[in-house]
Formats: sequence, structure tokens, C-alpha cells
Amino acid sequence: MKISGLSQACENNKEPILAQLEHMFAHTNTVLEIGSGTGQHALHFAPRLPHLIWQPSDLAYNHALINEVISYAKSGNIASPLALDLAEPWPVERVDGIFTANTLHIVSTDLVVSFFAGVAKHLATNGVLCIYGPFNYQGEYTSASNAQFDAHLRARDPQSGIRDQGWVVELANTAGLELKADVAMPANNRLLHFVRR
Repeated sequence: MKISGLSQACENNKEPILAQLEHMFAHTNTVLEIGSGTGQHALHFAPRLPHLIWQPSDLAYNHALINEVISYAKSGNIASPLALDLAEPWPVERVDGIFTANTLHIVSTDLVVSFFAGVAKHLATNGVLCIYGPFNYQGEYTSASNAQFDAHLRARDPQSGIRDQGWVVELANTAGLELKADVAMPANNRLLHFVRR
């Protein structure tokens, strides 16, 4: 697949994430991916999770790349991307799975709050939420590289930055979610697994 603009980070993390999603989404029918970016995760995960529909979403300007990438899919369980802006109402009704990777530290603090408001509105009872990315714990970085990355993010946008896991769990709890697992992943990342009660 020779397409410009692909993410090496996606290529590096797709197998470790899939190994977790295979059991976290084992009983899920539809996964809404928030912030699909390049579409690489959709392309890799969907054929390996054939029991579900993978629904990409992102800001409209990313759709051309997502569509180009998912056109390589041999499976028929990837839907066309939805235009989804966290600051606006979501263009879905109910889903029983939501996945997002490397988004909460990119968007503003207000949009993280909006993300969980959307989850509260659209994730079905007993639905699963999986969040992948770097997190701080009790205000502390888990590595020097994460501290450097956070400084880079905040220099670009003071409202972005690596989020504290405790704050994220608190927002999730308010949205009716229970943390089931916090899994250590390669490159100082985590995968937070929540279930809607």
C-alpha cells in the first residue's frame, strides 16, 4: 500500500492494540472509531474482527485519505467514514462499541469533556469504550519521552497535552462507565477499557 501521509505510529501499534481488542470487543456489533485519522486502524482491525462493523469517523477534511486507505480492505465490514466533530452533535444513534486512539491529548480540554458527553449519549448499556494513548498518573509522567511529547503538544496548543488517567476515569464514571482494565502498551502508552453500566 503506497499512500502518502500514513502514520508510522499506527503501523507500530496496530498489532498490540488488536491483541487487546480481540477480547474487549468480542461481543460488540458496531464500533464507532473517533478520530480515525489515516484509516490505518480501521483497515487493520476490521478484517480481524469480522463479527462487527467498524465505523470510522473524523473531521471531513480527513475523509479522502481514510477512503483511500480503506479501499484496500478485503473485508466488507468497514463503513464509510462519518463527519464527526467533537464540538458538534454526533451523527449516530446508539453503538455498542467506541474506540479512539491518540486523540485525547491532541484535542482541547473542553473537547475531552465533550467526548465523554457524546459517549454518555450514544454508547449502549453494556457497551465497551477503549481509549489508547499516553496518560499521566497522579500528575506524573510515566517516561521522559512522554514529558518531552507533552511539552511539544502544549507549545503547539496550550489546551492540548497528555491527560491524567485519574481525570479521564472520573469523566468516564460521570458518563456511567466503569473501568475494567488499564493495560500497559508499548512505547509508554496505555489502553483503558471501560464498560457502560
